[in-house]
Amino acid sequence: MSTRLDNPYSALKRIYHEPSRLAIMSALCRSSSGLTFNQLKIECDLTDGNLSSHLKMLEESTVISIAKTFRGSKPLTTIVLTDSGRENFIYYLKALEEVLMKAAEAVRSEDEGIPLHVLRLKPAGM
Repeated sequence: MSTRLDNPYSALKRIYHEPSRLAIMSALCRSSSGLTFNQLKIECDLTDGNLSSHLKMLEESTVISIAKTFRGSKPLTTIVLTDSGRENFIYYLKALEEVLMKAAEAVRSEDEGIPLHVLRLKPAGM
């Protein structure tokens, strides 16, 4: 990492620091034209109600924009990151990376001799 934050912990904003919102934001980062409600629901494995409540929080924080249109007679909801939302999320990710590196360094210093790649956490079920 080229620049270190003075206090990366203070940059861990609660709006992103929740697994479902982290998944939503990550999915939206991969699509400059946004994703539909159904695409996000499937990709993030969320129910309609759960996704709706998370989108409401993200929209109120102005990190996403929601457009409701019609495709023929069917409603179509498209969600896109705002420019400031993308910038803020990147800042959050840099802070999270720094926090995780500090944790890995602390674990490594306690377990001298064990390579860092051995100490990496694996997702549940692996």
